[in-house]
This record gives sequence, C-alpha cells and structure tokens, in this order.
Amino acid sequence: MSERPAPDHIMRIGLGFWASKAALSAVEMEIFTELARGPEDLETLRSRLGLHPRSARDFLDALVSLGLLQRVEGKYGNTPATDLFLDKHKPSYMGGMLEMANHRLYRFWGGLTEALRTGQPQNEVKEGGSPFFEALYADPARLKQFLKAMSGLSRGANLAIAAKFPWEDYKTLVDVGTAQGDTVVQIACAHPHLSGIGFDLPEVGPIFEEYVEESGLSGRVKFVPGSFFTDPLPKADVITMGHILHDWNMDDKKMLIAKAYEALPKGGAFLVYEALIDDDRLQSSFGLLMSLNMLIETPGGFDYTGADCQGWMKKAGFRETRVEHLAGPDSMVVGIK
Repeated sequence: MSERPAPDHIMRIGLGFWASKAALSAVEMEIFTELARGPEDLETLRSRLGLHPRSARDFLDALVSLGLLQRVEGKYGNTPATDLFLDKHKPSYMGGMLEMANHRLYRFWGGLTEALRTGQPQNEVKEGGSPFFEALYADPARLKQFLKAMSGLSRGANLAIAAKFPWEDYKTLVDVGTAQGDTVVQIACAHPHLSGIGFDLPEVGPIFEEYVEESGLSGRVKFVPGSFFTDPLPKADVITMGHILHDWNMDDKKMLIAKAYEALPKGGAFLVYEALIDDDRLQSSFGLLMSLNMLIETPGGFDYTGADCQGWMKKAGFRETRVEHLAGPDSMVVGIK
C-alpha cells in the first residue's frame, strides 16, 4: 500500500514566510556582519543587537535550525556561506537584494492575489508613488546601493560566463543595462585581450566608472550613456544582457533582441542570462516565482524558458542558438549572428 499523504510539505510552504522574515530581519540587523568578527555567546550578541530577552534565544536558535548560523559550545557563529555572502564588509556580500526584499517586496507580495486577478503591479505605483526605477534613478545614494546589490546577485553567473564562453574568439564586448558593471568587469578581468563597454542610463555612469577604476580596468572598460529604448546599441563582437529581458513585455523583448542583432557583426554573439524556467515548466520554482515577482513589480514583465528565448532569437535572424547553465538558478541563451 502507498503511504498515506502527509501535510508536512503543504505546511512548510504555506508558512514559509516565517523562515523568510526571520532571515530578512537577521540581514536587517546585520547579525552576519557582527558575527564575521568572531563567535559570540547569547548575552553578548543579544546586547550588541539590541534584542529583547524574551525573543533573543528563540530567534538565534531559529537561525541555527535554518542553517544560517551555527552554535558551538554555547557561542553563535556564521556558517561558511553566510560569512561569505552576508558580511557587509566583504566584496562578495549579496545581502543588498535581501535588504530590498525586506524593505519593499515583502509587503508588496501581500497583494499577489489581487495581482493574479487584475494583472496590475502591486508596488509603489499602486500606492500613488513614482514607479520604482524612476524614483531609484533620482536618488544617487539609493541607486548606488541597488546597483551594488545587483552585482552581488549576478556575481556567480558573471564568473561562469567569463569561464564558459569562448572569449578567445572575440575582441570587444558591450554589456547592455550594465548597472554597476560587474558582468563586463569579471569578463575583462579574466580575458586581458578584451575591451568592453557598459551601456546604461547616464545616472549610472559615475557608479560604473568608480567600480571599473577600483577593479583596475579603466584603460579597457568604459561607459557609454544611453537608453536601450530610444538609442541604438553600441556595436561590438559580443553583446550581453543580464536580468534585463524579464523586466519587459513581449513586444519590448523582441525589440531589444532585434537591436542586439543589428549591433552585432556576422559571427557576433548575443548572450542573455536570467533565472530561466525549465522548458517543461515543472522544476524551476525560482524562475517561476521570479516571473510572479515581475507581475508584482512591472506592467508587463515576465520570465521565460530557454526554448522561448531561442525562438525569439531565431525569428530575429540569429542562425545558431544554445542554452547553457551558469550558476544557481541562472542560465544563458547564446545566439550567433
């Protein structure tokens, strides 16, 4: 006889926000940055973080049980992963995206049911505020924090692109929607023969140039201001777009792919990477949930499968396409002109 169904999986998912908010609050209070200095006992850590005695032990032990902290001989410490990715003082810090999730997305996802019924965003626009990106680009300090967070989110994929793609066959690169510029920086660092361009709105320029200078690449990597909606893309042997296409509706996706095709020479390559949904739409929970996040955040954005993107590329004229896994949930679609 088959085993009787159990409710455990249902309950873990249904109450998954408990674990999520515990992790987000830990990032907000910089617990992992504090513990990067070394393990601390309950009372020392409670005092440093300003935790109430009623909640401190349960909260910290919950983080241990979730695999975010470890406790050895009564002292709490980071795990190898949280020490690497959630210490604000390390260049590998990825908590910026979690900070944004805590401050914005957590409450906006409370409107998911309405979004599913109306197809309308549930973010600042619903509340009568400016669209998120419009407000973000108007605030230099907030923009810099966001772009740094995007670098952390994309770092694993960027390193994989630098390692997996045959860059020895190409000389020039343009990263479209470059943000802080981590994609072009990681590729240029790994391949000294390449020169690169970061293409984004003018407000991004100073942040990009500071990051490139810190990376020692000012001689080979430069910034070109522009809008991929209103301006032609700079020409290069390879064009990359990371976490860009999913922000936009079908017509805009096709327009951006066509622009990339026009900017490439014969034999040039177009690299698109996202948290792609698997072609059978059965396993890629992250990609599918990211697509719902685009529902929350944008008027028409959605995520897609590798086969979807290959089809769009072929209709734009690309003669050869392939899909390669990069890191974590991210994969890239490569189109050759």
